[in-house]
Amino acid sequence: MQKELQGQVAVVTGASSGIGAGVAQSLADAGAIVVVNHPVAATKADADAVLKEITDAGGQGITYQCDVSKEDQVDQMFADVVAQLGTVDILVNNAGIQRDAAFHEMTLAQWDAVIGVNLTGQFLCARAAIREFLRRGPRPEVSSATGKIICMSSVHEVIPWAGHINYAASKGGVKLLMQSLAQEYGDRRIRVNSICPGAIQTPINHSAWGTPEALNSLMRLIPYNRIGQPADIGNLAVFLASDKSDYITGSSIFIDGGMTVLESFVDNG
Repeated sequence: MQKELQGQVAVVTGASSGIGAGVAQSLADAGAIVVVNHPVAATKADADAVLKEITDAGGQGITYQCDVSKEDQVDQMFADVVAQLGTVDILVNNAGIQRDAAFHEMTLAQWDAVIGVNLTGQFLCARAAIREFLRRGPRPEVSSATGKIICMSSVHEVIPWAGHINYAASKGGVKLLMQSLAQEYGDRRIRVNSICPGAIQTPINHSAWGTPEALNSLMRLIPYNRIGQPADIGNLAVFLASDKSDYITGSSIFIDGGMTVLESFVDNG
């Protein structure tokens, strides 16, 4: 049976662990050739492990080190991927970090680091991807869309988050970056959407689920009463990258077990 993303090349940023790793594996399972991006040399072993899982399962991919907040590195990554794999069909703008602090104690370095990766990184990678989509033009043999961009946002594009203001601000920016790109490039059949995860069981938020007490506290925010898994996000990414979602663009899709319905108000607040 033909796989949904057969013959397509997908760049997944921040794919050496967590949500990015889950997305990379799901896209590979659907037939895409996946570029497992990681930020620094210290994360190469993790990226190699993700790629090994992909290839052991019969998938294809490569790893690529690139700090997405650096313009020269992003442009070089896309140039090298096109030279090696022919083109890019799918970008999953997943790389993200947290540098948490009370606002009155937050440093400019903490602010700049989060905005640099979470928002500027998405701008740089989306720009490079769109340039490639426009250069290459449609590939109707593999996709109805000329190109697909999936921005990894968060429930915190709409839920304020005290103590994490740099992160929430970055995700609010991602929302309008995504919508504006969908508006600007829709007539060229470039689809741009956001995935907005809630609580997902990854290393970045270990403190929220790492003990029974923390997990029980977290469940008070999630009507569906379970924590999400990277594969949940991966399954949605495959759908958004496939022709099954060809009429979806400019949308933020929340995948949060109901967190955005604010379960804390179930008893009148």
